[in-house]
Amino acid sequence: MEQDKYFPRTAKRSLELLGLFLIGYIFYIGSGIIMPILMAFFLSMMLLPIFRFFRNRKFPEPIAIIIPILVFLVFIALLLWFFTAQIQILIGDFPQIKENMNVHLNSLSKWINGFTDYSTKEQIEIIKEQSNKILTNTGTILSGVAGSISGVLIFFGLLPIYIYLILFYKNLILKFIIMWFDKAQIPKVEDGLSDMEEIIKSYLLGLLIQITYITVLLGGILWIIGIKHALLIGVLFALLNLIPYVGALIGNIMGVLLTISSTQETWPIFTVLIVIAVVQFLDNNILMPRIVGSKVKINSLSAIIGILLGGTFAGISGMFLALPIIAVLKIIFDRAEGFEKWGVLLGDERPDGNPMGIKNMAEKTEKGVSG
Repeated sequence: MEQDKYFPRTAKRSLELLGLFLIGYIFYIGSGIIMPILMAFFLSMMLLPIFRFFRNRKFPEPIAIIIPILVFLVFIALLLWFFTAQIQILIGDFPQIKENMNVHLNSLSKWINGFTDYSTKEQIEIIKEQSNKILTNTGTILSGVAGSISGVLIFFGLLPIYIYLILFYKNLILKFIIMWFDKAQIPKVEDGLSDMEEIIKSYLLGLLIQITYITVLLGGILWIIGIKHALLIGVLFALLNLIPYVGALIGNIMGVLLTISSTQETWPIFTVLIVIAVVQFLDNNILMPRIVGSKVKINSLSAIIGILLGGTFAGISGMFLALPIIAVLKIIFDRAEGFEKWGVLLGDERPDGNPMGIKNMAEKTEKGVSG
């Protein structure tokens, strides 16, 4: 009898876990199709206010959709133009970059000689050996890069089409979602959809503002100090910082590499690291919390696991979209009967005490009252 009582609950938990596994597997094998659609959905939410602005002024619906898409494409085009110009500058400085790198490698070799048995000649032999290994695999590397570039071009080529179709058929999509629920549940569904739209817009607009002020702060401070490629370092770090946790680390490495290649001195390297640390502290503790506020309530453990899973399933785009996807899932779980526990797991509302201890205390109190 006791077994019959708990079996349905066990079966339900098993089905939930199986469902999560199947969703993850579908994401993994279909990321090339799913990720552009998801990215387009989130960008559509961000562009929705512009679309509504023009619709309220009696613009035809196709034109009201095309205008925000053009704004998005102009932003992407400006980024591409900026990076193209910066790469041309780096190519022009290549002889000086090579000379600077030789100076730093010689300094590193002397430092290594101080506490190892490897001579300068042996170190050069090791570097040559590793270089030959890299050159042996150049064909594979270049083909992989070409594949990645073509994948990125296809990804961004599909985005405007998906954004247009999502905005054009948004009422149809909403009707499809609402038809899955009973009339009594519709107010809760509408509330959840409204919260999703607000969180997505807040998060993505916050990221756009974050890119701007990090570029201005970091690039401006480094430019004033006299660091070469200051603006490029600022933009690179701002864009990489969009990938939570992991992006900031890569941004630091890229900033250091650009600085090493542009000077023969060591003080600019430490200056760049210190300025990045200060800007990142201001961003994490003062600026970003005020912009996004407490709307994206996700605990750090869920965020890190979600980012790693997103990177495994769908690469960089998966890491970038991990947090908004988790935020949307939390809204769904909080409002779906039987799934509240998953919402608690993703959220950042920590219990004041040990839940097991609280339960035991409640049981003891009940026993004392009944006795």
